[in-house]
Amino acid sequence: MLYLLGVLLVVLGVGLSIGLHEIGHLVPAKKFGVRVPQYMVGFGPTLWSTKRGETEYGVKAIPLGGYIRMIGMFPPRRGEDPNRIRVSSTGRLTQLMDEARDQSLSEVLPGDEDRVFYELSVPKKVTIMLGGPTMNLLIAVVVFTGLFTLHGISQTSPVLQSVSKCVDISAAATSTRTSCTADMPLAPANAAGLQPGDRVVSINGVALSTWDDARGLIRANAGKPINLVVERGGQQLSLTATPMAVQLPIYDKYGAEKTDGDGTVLTEQAGFLGAAGTPMVVRQPLSAVPGLIGEQLWQTAGIIVNLPQKMVGVAKAAFSDEKRDINGPISVVGVGRVAGEVAATDRIPSAADKGIVLLSMLGSLNIALFVFNLIPLLPLDGGHVAGALWEGLKRRLYAVAGKSDPGPVDVTKALPLAYAVASLLIVMSALLMYADIVNPIKLPG
Repeated sequence: MLYLLGVLLVVLGVGLSIGLHEIGHLVPAKKFGVRVPQYMVGFGPTLWSTKRGETEYGVKAIPLGGYIRMIGMFPPRRGEDPNRIRVSSTGRLTQLMDEARDQSLSEVLPGDEDRVFYELSVPKKVTIMLGGPTMNLLIAVVVFTGLFTLHGISQTSPVLQSVSKCVDISAAATSTRTSCTADMPLAPANAAGLQPGDRVVSINGVALSTWDDARGLIRANAGKPINLVVERGGQQLSLTATPMAVQLPIYDKYGAEKTDGDGTVLTEQAGFLGAAGTPMVVRQPLSAVPGLIGEQLWQTAGIIVNLPQKMVGVAKAAFSDEKRDINGPISVVGVGRVAGEVAATDRIPSAADKGIVLLSMLGSLNIALFVFNLIPLLPLDGGHVAGALWEGLKRRLYAVAGKSDPGPVDVTKALPLAYAVASLLIVMSALLMYADIVNPIKLPG
């Protein structure tokens, strides 16, 4: 039951995010006078719909997106009567463009001549097309502002939670032990005299506010003595430790392990101390929120830029027993499975903590929708924005050259590329869903 509840909550969250995304397009479109015959959440067969004024509002069976249909998305050929449907050309691509243009113009009724999308100014077109992604960003900002300021973010205190007795360097991955054998060397932290409860004040004169600050200093001094100032029982002690040189995972600035295309964790030789700070959750001031959200936007953009490489790893994992990259892309099916595991697991102690994880997933999903939709390729919103900006630039260049207004940009010329991009997105979505069924990403631990 808890598993199903988690899946249901995420499905509702995804549906709400899609619905608000489309409202982000709908509201400015209506404000600027464009006639909008349809507002739909989902694709495929219609499950429910109702008509309010000139717009049909509804929900469709496949919750993988949504759309609003605006009249006059594609302009007629220059000098052609917009109320007259022309005969299509014989070339297949030209025929597809003509059919799309004719379908768009067929919805233009008498009196709609000034209510078509292609007649809008460039700023109005950009506002409408950016309305959807902007709504996703606002959802993410609201969710993460609440999480950061009311709950906090996970950090690690420089107060030591544990100090390992020895190090097992014979294991596949270096690990610490509390019970040792004769061939296991002492952990550098233990050899230096560090104890659980010590507060590490500084390393080599660099003051620490969290244990995360210490990791870089320790890793950078493999095989070299470092000076630690620790606070114990109200007194400060100066200790010397020599981090052991071992192979350790490489982390990005967000604390996630870096992987190659097939999901293998990248490693490097770095310093290892054998001590761990104390996990804590620290509420953030409102002034810290823009920076934290900015980091998430940058991280998400990096994932999307590397999406082709990540998809290679997904393909390999889908048709083999290779482990999925926990930081790789997942489909709606994968999001639902992870949400179900979060709701059902005993490793997350309370319902409140589970709710925080699910809210964080919803916020991250909306950041992904914001960034992904800004890609300047049709049929994504960014492609329409790019077309509008090109129209504005073209008109400016014509004006400078003393030429007559070239009119709206013929977006149908980009339809072959749009069809190719849409086909690629469908294939990627199908592969992700298949991988999330046969070899899903699982919660760590």
